[in-house]
Amino acid sequence: MSRREILEDSESDERWLVSYADLMTLLFAFFVVMYAISSVNEGKYAVLSESLNKIFSDPNLSTEPLQVGDPAKHSAPNVIDFQESATSVDTAQGDSYTEEIEDKVRERFAGLLDNDQYKIEATEDWMEITLPAQLLFESGAARFRSDSSDLVDNLIRGIVDVIGPLSEPVSVEGFTDNVPSQGAVFPSNWELSAARASTVVRALVAARVDPERLAAVGYGENFPVATNATPEGRAENRRVALVIDRTDETRRGRFRNEIAPVVLTEEDPVGAEIAPVTGSRTETGGLIFSN
Repeated sequence: MSRREILEDSESDERWLVSYADLMTLLFAFFVVMYAISSVNEGKYAVLSESLNKIFSDPNLSTEPLQVGDPAKHSAPNVIDFQESATSVDTAQGDSYTEEIEDKVRERFAGLLDNDQYKIEATEDWMEITLPAQLLFESGAARFRSDSSDLVDNLIRGIVDVIGPLSEPVSVEGFTDNVPSQGAVFPSNWELSAARASTVVRALVAARVDPERLAAVGYGENFPVATNATPEGRAENRRVALVIDRTDETRRGRFRNEIAPVVLTEEDPVGAEIAPVTGSRTETGGLIFSN
């Protein structure tokens, strides 16, 4: 009995070594992990920091993907290739669309006007058909000419044949020269240009063009296309333009970048103080006022 008890006591005294070894292993692993976390590769950190600073400080680079690794090792096509391919397809479709409408306009106006009596201009977002105001209206008036009613009727029918089958919005825009409008009917060129555009819109609506697609805009003497110092230039500035907006917006962005941001003063015209108000222009050409 005494021998057996001695053997059992010697075995129980060495069991703590197992727990001690496990504890040392865990402590070693813990300190290795802590050391790895505390060690920073200064080279990689500097490259990452420089890349992030360049991206957030330069707006032109903020939308570009960050290149990781050696680009020579990647054989897959990048995003830029797909974008260029899509752009080329859209451009080809846009050219075909523009040519189709232009051919249709020239076909409808053949025999009525010479090619130099109207103008067709187009981009990827809009297409403009410009007619001289003197073909449609008398000087200083917003009613169609009575001495050439057949020509006016045929021009309106030709315009309806072109824009009627389309689904895009159409903006009818009136322009004048810088000669002040005289008379009580149209106190300024603003009213005259807007009235002429409205007259064309009414004619298009009467010809069964969807009125929800149409808008009448008057620009007065603003945005001339020729000099107002000569009679020929003033005649060219007196015009009516039909703008087919291909972006499904109510207004094209042709003059958007030329208009300065609006900032209102802190006092109204009568001197009463109001809260500071600032205005900003939206992508579609509208204004948002905030204070």
